[in-house]
Amino acid sequence: MVAPTTAAPTPTGAPPAPAPGAHSRPGRWIDDWRPEDPAFWAGGGRRVARRNLVLSVFAELLGFCVWALWSIVVPQLPAAGFDLTTDQMFWLIAVPALVGATLRIPYTLAVPVFGGRTWTVVSASLLLIPTLSLAFVVQRPETSFGTLVAVAALAGLGGGNFASSMANISFFFPEREKGAALGWNAAGGNLGTAVVQLVVPLVVVTGAGIALERAGLVFVPFVVLAAFLAWRFMDNLSAAKADPRSFVVAVREPHTWVIAFLYIGTFGSFIGFSGAFPTLLAGQFPEVSVSLAFLGALVGSVARPLGGILADRVGGALVTVGCYVVMIAGAVGAITALGSHRFGLFFASFLVLFVATGVGNGSVYRMIPAAFRVAGAGRDATARARAAAGCIGIAGAVGAFGGFLVPRGFAVSTSMTGSLVAALWVFVGAYAVMAVVTWAVYARRGTAMRAARV
Repeated sequence: MVAPTTAAPTPTGAPPAPAPGAHSRPGRWIDDWRPEDPAFWAGGGRRVARRNLVLSVFAELLGFCVWALWSIVVPQLPAAGFDLTTDQMFWLIAVPALVGATLRIPYTLAVPVFGGRTWTVVSASLLLIPTLSLAFVVQRPETSFGTLVAVAALAGLGGGNFASSMANISFFFPEREKGAALGWNAAGGNLGTAVVQLVVPLVVVTGAGIALERAGLVFVPFVVLAAFLAWRFMDNLSAAKADPRSFVVAVREPHTWVIAFLYIGTFGSFIGFSGAFPTLLAGQFPEVSVSLAFLGALVGSVARPLGGILADRVGGALVTVGCYVVMIAGAVGAITALGSHRFGLFFASFLVLFVATGVGNGSVYRMIPAAFRVAGAGRDATARARAAAGCIGIAGAVGAFGGFLVPRGFAVSTSMTGSLVAALWVFVGAYAVMAVVTWAVYARRGTAMRAARV
C-alpha cells in the first residue's frame, strides 16, 4: 500500500518513491497520480484505487444506513410509547431525505477542499451525532414532536455521504474504468437502506418488548471502525481540484434540468419508497412483519448496475422510458391490491417499483455524459466534461428531493382521502409525463440524441 506522505507506486511496480513536496504536509497525500497512464495503473495504481473504493463503499453504506434509520424506527415508535399522527410519522420519514438532498452539493465540494481521505474520516465521524441522538430520544416518549423532527433531520448527514464518496472515487479511476467503479460505489451505498431495514427489527426486539435505542447504538461501533479505516488506509489526492465552474456551466444548460427532473422519478422514487415502505406495510397490513420491507431496498440497489449495463447496449433513454412504463404498472398494481386488501399483490407491485427505480437510476446516470456530448458538439471536450460533471452533482441533489416528496405525498393523500390511492395515481401521472419527456427529448427517431443512443 502507499505509505503516508508518499506518492503512488511507480510505473515499474517498484516501491513507491516520495513525491516532490509530499513530506511537507501531514496525512496520506499522493502528489503524483496518473491513472490514465497504463504502466502507472498496472504498476500499483489500480491496487491503491481499489483499496480506496472498498473503504469508501463501507463508509457510504453506513451513511445510507443512518440516512434511512428513521424509515424503520418510525413504524415502531407507537410500540415504544409515542403518540403520533400518520402525518407526523411521515414527516419524520421525509425530513432526513430533505436534509440529505440539500447537503449533497456542499459535500461534493468538500472532497477537493479537504481531501477524500480527510473528508471520509470527518463525514463518517459525523454519523455518531444522529445515531446517538436517536438512541437518546426514543427512550423518552414525552419528547416533543419538534424535537423528534430535529433529531430526524440529523440523519440527513448520512445522505450527504453519497455525493462526497462518488466525487472522491471519480478522481481515483481512469475514464475507461470510472463507470464501473462509480456503479459499484453507488450500489454498495444504496444497499445501506436494505441493511438498516433488515438489522433494526432484529436488534430492537427484547423479551419485554422493544429496546428502540438499539437502532442507533448498533451502528456506533461500525461508524467508529469506518472512520478509523479511512484514517489509516485511505489517501488524499493532490490532483483532486474543486471546479465550481462546472456547476455554473451546468446550471445554464437545459439538459441539466431535464435530467434532474427525470432523476426525481427514479432515484427520488427509490429513496422515497424505501423510506415509506415500512410505514406503509405497518399501516395497511399490520398483520405482516415490517421486517420484510428490506427486500424492496435490496432489489432496488442490486438492480442499479443492471441499468447501466442495459443502457450501454441499447441507450439510456430507451431503458429509462421502459423503466417509467414498468413503474406505472407497479403503481397500478399497488392501487389494485389496496382495493382488494391483497398483501401478496401489494408487496409484489412494490418490488416491481423498486426494481424499475433501481434500473432507472443506472440508466439516467448513463444518459448524462452522452447527452452532453451531443448537446455540446460545438464545444471542446473539456467544456463538455465540465458541464456533464456539474449536471451529475445537480441531478443527484435534485433527484434526492424525491425522497421528501414521496412520503409527503402519502401523508397528504392519507390525511385528505384516508387512503394511499390518490398519491399512487399522482405518481402514475408523474411517471407518464417523465416517460413522454424522455422520449421526446432523447429517444425520438431521427434526432441526434437517438442516433447517439443517449
